[in-house]
Amino acid sequence: MNSSSPCVGRFAPSPSGELHFGSLIAALGSYLNARAQQGRWLVRIEDIDPPREVAGAAQQILHQLEHYGLHWDGDVLWQSQRHEAYREVLNWLCQERQSYWCTCPRSRIQQLGGFYDGHCRTLQHGPEHAALRLRQHQPVYQFHDGLQGLLSVDARMAEEDFIIHRRDGLFAYNLAVVVDDHYQGVTEIVRGADLIEPTVRQITLYQQLGWSVPDYLHLPLALNPDGNKLSKQNHAPALPAGDPRPLLVAALRFLGQPVSDGWADETQAQLLAAAVNHWDIAGIPRGNMLTTAFSNGSLQAMISR
Repeated sequence: MNSSSPCVGRFAPSPSGELHFGSLIAALGSYLNARAQQGRWLVRIEDIDPPREVAGAAQQILHQLEHYGLHWDGDVLWQSQRHEAYREVLNWLCQERQSYWCTCPRSRIQQLGGFYDGHCRTLQHGPEHAALRLRQHQPVYQFHDGLQGLLSVDARMAEEDFIIHRRDGLFAYNLAVVVDDHYQGVTEIVRGADLIEPTVRQITLYQQLGWSVPDYLHLPLALNPDGNKLSKQNHAPALPAGDPRPLLVAALRFLGQPVSDGWADETQAQLLAAAVNHWDIAGIPRGNMLTTAFSNGSLQAMISR
């Protein structure tokens, strides 16, 4: 990114459940990174997968962000209202022969080791009972991460013709996230390390669409005592509705950021203002970390070495 460009960050949760401590880490890291550069911080609700959505979760997520003092700029962008923009990009890719329809079942791809081999590239299938794949011609094998440095991925993933429109008629995550980040002018994407691998596919799509690629920074993941990441699928407890300061402090310490010993005497606004002023990417651990929940609702972060 051009250093003279204004920073625009974002947090883009899916409404498949309420935010948990791992979500707070991602949101807080993104928020602090943008605010420390006097940039804008946006919120987008990624509601393009109705079967996975939980009724009322989207509004609860927005309430949780406000409760924890993470106030966004402008209006919330809802992906469910962006279908026409996605179709426009898909139509362009089809017209430019940068995509094709694929009827291969998931079982066949699993038999290949999980990576698609381009079987349908020249078969000229129609859209009936088919997924749309990007015709890969600008594979990205590595990228620079703002925390992790130069990261490389499996060449088979980099070279794969990945899905951009699903067989069930839903828009693929990699398509929607790129279209929306470009539309919103996002310059820096700060998110969890579980999204490192999809990044090369997203960079590929940026390049094939002729769009500027944002900077990326992938934060360490919060792990439960079993070593699995905190997630909605793993039934991570939702953020409590009480005093937000203890969990904000836990999240800051998880991210390796300084916290005043007298934070209990500070307001939430003072705590976040100090965190913005002292934001230091160099302090963020590069490895994932374990978290232990206590009965009082606070969390203690411990580096897993």
